[in-house]
Amino acid sequence: MKSILLSSLLSSALFTPIVEQIKPIDEIQFIKESQTKSKRKIQLVILFDTSSSMDGLLNQAKSRLWEIVNESGSLRYNDEIPTLEIAMYDYGNTSIQNNRFVRKQLDFSSDLDLVSQKLFGLNTSGGDEYCGAVIEDALNQLEWSSNEKDLKMIYIAGNEPFNQGPVNYKEVCSIAQGKDVLVNTIYCGEYMQGVREFWKDGASCAEGDYFNINSDKKIVFISTPYDDQINEFSNKINSTYVAYNRRGVARKSMQSVQDENAVQMNASVANMRAKAKISSNYSNGDWDLIDAFLADSTVIHKLKKEDLPTALKEKSTKELELFVAEKLKEREQIKHQIAQLSIKRDDFIKKKRAEMNDGQVDDLGTAINNSILNKAIQLGFQKLEE
Repeated sequence: MKSILLSSLLSSALFTPIVEQIKPIDEIQFIKESQTKSKRKIQLVILFDTSSSMDGLLNQAKSRLWEIVNESGSLRYNDEIPTLEIAMYDYGNTSIQNNRFVRKQLDFSSDLDLVSQKLFGLNTSGGDEYCGAVIEDALNQLEWSSNEKDLKMIYIAGNEPFNQGPVNYKEVCSIAQGKDVLVNTIYCGEYMQGVREFWKDGASCAEGDYFNINSDKKIVFISTPYDDQINEFSNKINSTYVAYNRRGVARKSMQSVQDENAVQMNASVANMRAKAKISSNYSNGDWDLIDAFLADSTVIHKLKKEDLPTALKEKSTKELELFVAEKLKEREQIKHQIAQLSIKRDDFIKKKRAEMNDGQVDDLGTAINNSILNKAIQLGFQKLEE
């Protein structure tokens, strides 16, 4: 009965576009996509130097987070979608109450709103920066995949000598190699200075990439005619998320807060977040009834009345199925609008950069994205054609 009801709703009258006339779509495209997850994983760990000189680094990370997510989301393995997991540490901060000055912010998680919350919660304060120690903790404390075909990457960014602290980074390299983890280093300063301070060697011994960036350089964004429209749809899609269980209300509020964090950085950052929100990597089944239904259509039969929002408590199972199907249909229509506008936005930016003869900017985001793509292809992943 559920499948018949859902199919009938998804095949009903076509959505009337709000922004512009867009061709009809296969409205279950995104649902099918969510059902073709690969067993492959992409595990990314970012280690942030949060000493007092690193405000620029954090601003670059906040500006580029959703581009990094989208770059990872464009990868496939045998035409299936790998699971993206992100973990986070900070180091070199006086507020860290241990003699290594290392703090785990987040275990491996596919909860992208939580990743954003942790990143925007980072602050800088002077301290001692021990690269070997933070890498060692990340390697030993996190639950790394044991599959050698999975993409497992550590990115460490900072600007003090790589060989400082109680842990020899060369010994850490052997741990990384044993777990098939690639350690990539991002020196915030001049290229040769990073070489002299062992950042290049730190990457080479763990088969990763070495980059240098100007962490104080502000990101330059290109405005497009589609920015405001995309962000309007990003706000609108939130209304299709239905909080359930005890954590649902707080998590739905977090979704809006992370939208606002992106907007505060720049409209372009919010656009990239909107693009991430329509991908299969943005899944919130642990608090959103619609995503929970997509993962397990029997969830409606399992939920207790007290786990439902007030407006749904008295609905019958059949009425709940109808409600979920209607919300799902609405969400897919909004996703399509964002997808179409995002394509136009990307094309506009490419043309504008060509006119400006604006080459690639060396910042945290481009360093990580280039590395992810190169290493993923070596492991047999493919990038979706744009």
